[in-house]
Amino acid sequence: MATRLICEAHATTFDNESGIATGWLPGELSERGRREAVELGARRQGVDVVFSSDLRRAVQTVELADLAVPHLQDWRLRECNYGDLNGAPVDALNPRVERVRTAFPGGQSYDDVMELTRSFLEDIKRWYGGSVVLVVAHSANRWALEHLLGGGVPLEKLIAAPFNWQPGWEYRL
Repeated sequence: MATRLICEAHATTFDNESGIATGWLPGELSERGRREAVELGARRQGVDVVFSSDLRRAVQTVELADLAVPHLQDWRLRECNYGDLNGAPVDALNPRVERVRTAFPGGQSYDDVMELTRSFLEDIKRWYGGSVVLVVAHSANRWALEHLLGGGVPLEKLIAAPFNWQPGWEYRL
């Protein structure tokens, strides 16, 4: 039986609302984000386990979702480390497509995030086969999942596309 993996973006933060690229900084959910996290919990009652990034905004999203299943934090699900640009205005990251293979100064590349996500998926296959797994993470992880599980769409194309929020992305392992 295949593992069903559902990826949800962490709920909206004060930084999201202010146009700040949080990166590896913790972040804090805004009032809107707190409502979104509760809505996520109502929508995802049928999962077996939740994995999240260990960054505060993802952990807070899961805590407020209040799902009655194990919640495990995994650092491999962190947003891309923008290095010197953690906490900078989002526009300072552009053009992001140049960071697919070249790390942000003092940080990571999107390929680095993809390899960490690949390692995480190997563990999910090994330990959670046949389960419904909810992952609460960040845009870089969603791009990595879409590349790895969604047909091999190039990261450059995924990063350049506009972000269209939806209530989760589903994959089969």
